[in-house]
Amino acid sequence: MLKRSVFSRLVCLGFLINIGSAHAQSSMTLYGIMDYTFLGYIKTDQGGVWGNLAGSRWGLKGTEDLGGGLSTVMQLENGFNAANGKLGSNNTLFNRQARFGLNSTTWGTVTFGRQYDASVDMVQAISADNYGSAFTTPGDVDNNDNSLRQSNSVKYVSPSFAGWRVEGTYGFSGLAGHIGQGYSYSGGISYNQGPLGVAASYFQATNPSTATGAARTGWVGSSADSLFDGGSINNAYQSAHTLAIAQIGTQYVWQKLTVGGSYSHSAFRPDGESTYATTEQFNNGKAFVAYQFAPAFMMVAGYAYTAASGDTSAKYNQASLGADYLLSKRTDIYLQAAYQRASGTQRLANGGTQAAKATIGSYGTDGAASQTLLQVDLRHRF
Repeated sequence: MLKRSVFSRLVCLGFLINIGSAHAQSSMTLYGIMDYTFLGYIKTDQGGVWGNLAGSRWGLKGTEDLGGGLSTVMQLENGFNAANGKLGSNNTLFNRQARFGLNSTTWGTVTFGRQYDASVDMVQAISADNYGSAFTTPGDVDNNDNSLRQSNSVKYVSPSFAGWRVEGTYGFSGLAGHIGQGYSYSGGISYNQGPLGVAASYFQATNPSTATGAARTGWVGSSADSLFDGGSINNAYQSAHTLAIAQIGTQYVWQKLTVGGSYSHSAFRPDGESTYATTEQFNNGKAFVAYQFAPAFMMVAGYAYTAASGDTSAKYNQASLGADYLLSKRTDIYLQAAYQRASGTQRLANGGTQAAKATIGSYGTDGAASQTLLQVDLRHRF
C-alpha cells in the first residue's frame, strides 16, 4: 500500500490512483475541459466585439469504499479562462463545485458543500443548453446555464427506481445575526428510461435584509449565487427579496434524431427593502432538434422565447444553430450562432426604464434591439 505522502503527491500531479486492500478500494481522478474560442463575435450596443467567449475547467473526483455498499465521495471543480489562465469567478479556487459526502447503493447519496441545484442536475441535463450557452434562456433568468450554485448546502439524491429519481438541496446562509435569512432550497424529480427523459424542479433563494432597513444594493449574503451576470434583462432585480424558479423539460431520442422542449417560470419578488415594487415574472419556452449526421458530426437548432410581466413587459425571441465535429474521441471543434430580437421595456437598476435590449443566452452582453453571436471553439476533454 502507498504511503499517505506518496499518495498526496500523486493526487496533486493528477494521476488516477487505486488503493486496494481486503476491505476497501479508493480512487482519485483528474478530469477537465480545455475550451478555447479562436473565433468569437458578439454584437453589443456599442458595436461588434471579437474575443474569447467560452470557459474551461478542471477538477478532482474521489471515492473510498467503506464496505457494505457504502462509500465516501468528493469532487472539487475549478473554472478558468483558457486564454489567460485566470480564475473563472471572483477569485474563488473551486467556484464550480466543492462537495463531499456519502453514497449508499441502497439509500442514495448525501453531499455537503458548494453544489448544483436540482434544476441544473435534472432539467438542464435534458435541455438545449447541453449544446452550448447560445441555446439557453435569454439572460439565463431560469438558471438553465448554471449561472448560480448553492454554497453551505446539503444535497440528497435518491437511487434510480425503474428510471425515477428524486433530489433535494438546502443551502444555509451562515450569516451571523441573520437567522432564517439568506437560505436557499431546491427539489426535483426525473424519469429517464430508454429514449424518453422527463424532469421537473423548483428552486427558491432569499436575499437577507440589510442591518438598517435601507434598500438593498444587490444580491448579497444568500447561500445561492446570483443570476445577474451584467446583462440588462434582469439586472434591475438584484434587490429582490426572493428568487423562485419552477421548470419542466422533456427529451426524446429516436435513432439519430433528438427533440426536446422545456418551460420555466421565474419570479423576482420584492419587499420593503427592494428598489422596485412589483414582482417581475419571466415565462420561458424553449425547443430544440438535434441530428447525428455521422458518428463524428452533429447539428442542432433551437428556439427560445421569454416574456416578462408584472413590473415590465419585455419580449425576447432567440434562434440558435450549432454544429459539432469530432477530431478524436477527446477533441472536437464546434460552432454556435444565435440571433435575438427584443421588444417592449426593461427596468433599470436606477429605477427608470429603457427600450428592451437583446442579451443572448448567459453571456451578459447587451446588444441593441437585436443581437447576433458567432462562436467557433476548439475543445479538448481529459
